[in-house]
Amino acid sequence: MNLNLTGHHVEITPALRDYVTSKLTRVMRHVDNVIDINVILSVEKLKQKAEANVHVPGKDIFVEADGSDMYVSIDNLMDKLDRQMLKHKKKNESQRNIGALKNQDIEQPE
Repeated sequence: MNLNLTGHHVEITPALRDYVTSKLTRVMRHVDNVIDINVILSVEKLKQKAEANVHVPGKDIFVEADGSDMYVSIDNLMDKLDRQMLKHKKKNESQRNIGALKNQDIEQPE
């Protein structure tokens, strides 16, 4: 997993970097085949914005959140990303089990 953390009109401090990586470990427990994660933290006047683009096989997941504080926007971002990753995981599991034997009727010999 490659993590790319970028700041737009904001300096990425070691505290922000550690906070984002600690929150990402909670999100990444759902999916283990993440290729790349791009996180962009930006400041626009009074709005603190956080964006994430996660590349997983078969899909790119984009999530953004904003708030009055950078840490609040990161928390909101990770909550949204957690829900999206769970949704992606459930879709993959249901697609994988479409032709499984547990979903087919088995005839009993008499």
